[in-house]
Amino acid sequence: MSELRLAHGLRFEDLYEPAGLAAIDRHFVSALKASDEGLAGRMLAARAEPASLDAKAESQLILDLSGHLEDFIAELFAIQAEVKELQARHSDLAPLFTVKRLFVQRRALKAHREQEASAFDGAALRAELTKLFDGVFDELTFARKVDAWTADEAAHAAEIDLALRYAAWATQSEAGKKLHRRGVLFKAPRKIDPMHLVHLETEQRHGVSMVKLADEQLRRREGFALTDIGTDLRGALDQANYCIWCHNQGKDSCSRGLREKDGSFKKSVFGVTLAGCPLDEKISEMHTAKANGQPLGALAIIAIDNPMAAATGHRICNDCMKACIYQKQEPVDIPQAETRTLKDVLNLPYGFEIYGLLTRWNPLNIRQPVAKLASGRRVLVVGLGPAGYTLSHYLLNQGHTVVAIDGLKIEPLPAAVSGVDAAGKRVPFHPIRDFAELQENLGSRVMAGFGGVAEYGITVRWDKNFLKVVRLLLERRASFSMFGGVRFGGTITLDQAFEMGFDHVALALGAGKPTLLDLPNGLARGVRMASDFLMALQLT
Repeated sequence: MSELRLAHGLRFEDLYEPAGLAAIDRHFVSALKASDEGLAGRMLAARAEPASLDAKAESQLILDLSGHLEDFIAELFAIQAEVKELQARHSDLAPLFTVKRLFVQRRALKAHREQEASAFDGAALRAELTKLFDGVFDELTFARKVDAWTADEAAHAAEIDLALRYAAWATQSEAGKKLHRRGVLFKAPRKIDPMHLVHLETEQRHGVSMVKLADEQLRRREGFALTDIGTDLRGALDQANYCIWCHNQGKDSCSRGLREKDGSFKKSVFGVTLAGCPLDEKISEMHTAKANGQPLGALAIIAIDNPMAAATGHRICNDCMKACIYQKQEPVDIPQAETRTLKDVLNLPYGFEIYGLLTRWNPLNIRQPVAKLASGRRVLVVGLGPAGYTLSHYLLNQGHTVVAIDGLKIEPLPAAVSGVDAAGKRVPFHPIRDFAELQENLGSRVMAGFGGVAEYGITVRWDKNFLKVVRLLLERRASFSMFGGVRFGGTITLDQAFEMGFDHVALALGAGKPTLLDLPNGLARGVRMASDFLMALQLT
């Protein structure tokens, strides 16, 4: 447990109450006026008439505000030192991406082609550079030294030539690629062959030819531990800098989709419609803020259109990647950057509270910066999978009271964390300082029932600790209640729902018809659909 002291005389409860959120917004507007009165005027004018903003102007306004929002949140939670340290980690890595683009890709690969570079003695070049690096060789040191040398090329011609040869060898030779396979500096975008997306090796076993993935690509499954923990900050910034930030030209197809001349969406060679992010998330703007060293600002940009970001991102969705502007080479790994951005904030002191606050109050959301006051309307949401819990969030932000039901049994969380005791009554809950308090070992984690397919599916590719994050974003709100073990049409009927005083019933009951293989006896006795199998596996 921790004692959170917010700035401006605000209470912890204000983070969850509409009146408190409105007070936070007033303090932000005051701080913005004191810092940049012109920008505050632009923001307030945009709020008054959001339709008057074109996409480019809105993007610029969001990016102009993101730094101010970052400073305000750091002050609000009294974590200025920790935020500055995180910002510094972003800045410290910046030479990697400048040198990668301008030196490795634009100079080294042109100066020494693959055949020539492969003949270089990489070990000897590395040894010479290590001497120049005071005995330490790593990618960041290489980037910093090259950055300094290229500032005065005449004085460092010999060192630059050495670095060019090593960069060409490391990026193009098989030995260099193997040595630096886990790095980010010595990489060039790989051309995409749609007919050979999965690269396989052939080997003989017992006289039979077999194809397999290379050993270094295999992920061993052990229990329910993650097979892919995702990238680190370095990898996320690599992707953010690989993005060409094309929102200014309206070419951010990752968000808006790739269009034909007649305005229709293009299709991939596999017939997949390239419509981009289904949430229209401001991806290019998020990458811009992340690359500029604004981790809180980047998450706030994500939360404008994707407040449930804990349930998207890496290993969950990739429609954005399919529609990336890079269609003939590797796309930007947007889901990796998104999830890493969330993790960076969650790992700050009170990171969960900051993320939660941005789903209820977000001044970068010009159209609805603050959750609305109570509307007097009551909605029954049927189903607590991704559709149900996302819809519940939006209904709550519109001021409606939400009651959600699910056929699965939902296990209670500790009352001090959720704000709901075993009898379903509201009780005080404490601020979460360290995200570790919410994390569980995935191998021993007990199924909680909340989340539908997010609970019983995606067993080892997604960190289900994020599912608890999503649940708490809803469960801590006073106008939300949920009940497990309730079957709509059985335990409660549509007529009964209206008799109980609900104004609306929202059906969020599943992902639709399964895709069945066109095989004779495909569902013969003993054959089960994958969704049924996964649900049975997880719930038993």
